[in-house]
Amino acid sequence: MYRKIMTQLQAWKESPRRMPLLLDGARQVGKTYTALTFGKEQYRNTVYFNMEDSAEIQAIFERDFNMERLIRELSAKAGQSIFPGDTLIILDEIQACERALTSLKYFCENGPEYHVIAAGSLLGVALKREKYSFPVGKVDRLTLYPLDFEEFLWATGNRPLAEMIHEAYQEFTPLSLHDTALDLYRKYLVVGGMPQPVSIYAETKDFNFVLAVQKALNDAYIADMAKYATPQETVKIMAAWGSIPAQLAKENHKFQYRVIRSGARAYEYEIPLQWLESAGMINRCIRVTEGKMPLTAYADNEAFKIYMVDTGLLCSKFGIAANAVLTGEHRMDGFKGALAENYIMQALVTNGIRPYYWTLQQRAELDFVFQDRQGNIIPLEGKSADHVRSKSLNTFMSRYDCPYAIRVSARNFGFENGIQSIPLYGLFCLNI
Repeated sequence: MYRKIMTQLQAWKESPRRMPLLLDGARQVGKTYTALTFGKEQYRNTVYFNMEDSAEIQAIFERDFNMERLIRELSAKAGQSIFPGDTLIILDEIQACERALTSLKYFCENGPEYHVIAAGSLLGVALKREKYSFPVGKVDRLTLYPLDFEEFLWATGNRPLAEMIHEAYQEFTPLSLHDTALDLYRKYLVVGGMPQPVSIYAETKDFNFVLAVQKALNDAYIADMAKYATPQETVKIMAAWGSIPAQLAKENHKFQYRVIRSGARAYEYEIPLQWLESAGMINRCIRVTEGKMPLTAYADNEAFKIYMVDTGLLCSKFGIAANAVLTGEHRMDGFKGALAENYIMQALVTNGIRPYYWTLQQRAELDFVFQDRQGNIIPLEGKSADHVRSKSLNTFMSRYDCPYAIRVSARNFGFENGIQSIPLYGLFCLNI
């Protein structure tokens, strides 16, 4: 299962300014598998340590940070030699050992010849604990997300179609296999991008097996809440997590605390939401009041929408039957837009884009607005079907000087009236 992050890992390995790497991301997105695969392909040998598995491994870091001693004892524990520049050292679940996290600073300063990748499924949560001393400026960081739609195509034997989609995007000419690509997009909505469900689907093509794996993943997330939060925090985190499908089912997707429970207040649930965000389980989209540069200056942090990290987990959590999504049943009409919106948010974040949403009092609301590398403000309207009329998009374009706009829908590639039409399956091509 090839991951795009391999290109970034290769650049990290070859960088003359390379520092120890923190590989972040939600549980079960494939961090360990990716690091081990990278080590196997790019290094003479790999030594792997899971910081949760052994008190002996943690004890190695407790004494001091003498680099010669650390390498000697890690080598002895692994039963392998550690060669400078030719061995990949993987410290997995590093959040379980504060001293191992601190050691990254000393690997950077005193052992730059050693290649170290540290990973952790709840690293973002652990780093917010006061007792952790984060090695600021001494580590590189990468985030691994669920497979995007292109990686899903690769994993399911559809690489030629992915290449054709890229070609159509480059020229903005219609894709001949449009209906085929849309069908696969709908399957991706159900399966999602978590590696294990994707692998099960590629092997069996059976959505019942996929659902079983997704439910196990949801259970694992809930177990993490109980493991890494106080009992009082866990109750609130689970309540906030459980409310997300209902938040998206509303006509207005703005997050409302009263959906969690009647009478709930922001101060009660802001920390639980931060926990979910730090754990990589949700993506937050904040409202902006103006479509002007820089967007951060016009952000209203009190108004936001919450999306789940993966559409497959969303479908399983909602109890949406695969067939309802694949056939486009009318029973799904009330939730099609929310599911497509969650997918678009997921795709934008994976592409390194920080999206906001925009409203104009009660008169208009635009799904997504973001700033490209040139500083241009780009509006994006998302549609789950091929009905693409949008008053809000036209209102935004008329108020602000946008070089172009993007409409993501079930329509084929095209460009007219300053609007790029990108089909839902082609969003992975967006790189601006």
